[in-house]
Amino acid sequence: MFTVTILAAPGRADLSAALVDELRGAWNGGRPLWLAPGIAAEFPVAAEPQDFWQAWDRLQAEGFDLAIQSTAGRRKAVLLADMDSTMIQQECIDELADVAGVGERVAAITARAMNGELNFHEALLARVGLLAGLPETAIGQVLDSRITLAPGGRQLVATMRAQGAYAALVSGGFTVFTGPVATALGFDEHRANTLLSEGGVLTGHVALPVLGREAKVEALQDIAATRGLSPADVLAVGDGANDLGMLQLAGTGVALHAKPVVAAQVDLRINHGDLTALLYLQGYAAEEFVE
Repeated sequence: MFTVTILAAPGRADLSAALVDELRGAWNGGRPLWLAPGIAAEFPVAAEPQDFWQAWDRLQAEGFDLAIQSTAGRRKAVLLADMDSTMIQQECIDELADVAGVGERVAAITARAMNGELNFHEALLARVGLLAGLPETAIGQVLDSRITLAPGGRQLVATMRAQGAYAALVSGGFTVFTGPVATALGFDEHRANTLLSEGGVLTGHVALPVLGREAKVEALQDIAATRGLSPADVLAVGDGANDLGMLQLAGTGVALHAKPVVAAQVDLRINHGDLTALLYLQGYAAEEFVE
């Protein structure tokens, strides 16, 4: 048995019963269940429809997200989340670089690295190198004035944790950012790279080894195994090429507003909704959300 989920962006909340019934009728689906009026609905089907991706393309153009997944085991016991452009709305290193006066150079490298055009390890070292001499105080300034939490993040973490799930923030960014962000969102732990400094200024180096794509996969395996679980019990979310490994290994891997190279390789894609979409995908209704 499979479950089809149809989602509208919360700000629009324009999902209609007519659209849900149209798809349900075309795919011989079961009775629809509304998880949130105007925002999320689901219905069961016996098998994946042959024209699913054609319907997906049409709904994307209309501003809706569409997903299909096995009904069994949808609610996951571990949340593994990327930070930059996923749980927050910015790329921290780009914001630091802007303060340092090298914003455009670093942002260009970041964009290519997240789209899989550059080796993540080498791209990170190149970007950090351009931050040499930046006062450490700039980190606090960026956190206070430039970093904003992504919509739905607090509900996602709080709701899953209330159901006994373990939440880990795993980033190719830096611990000076993942620490405060993890605390603000209620994560159980965070893993990221360590920026090196000396005499109150950044040295332009990062502690080795670099936490990149493979380290995220290893984090998923380690966190699951420590709890007697398997990768099938994990919900992973990210947007960049360095997230692909964990997204493909997790039982539920979600590409959230992802780069094209990432979205093309992940079946569960959220392009219009916010992080609460990950709760609807697990079958949570809005009244079950923990604020």
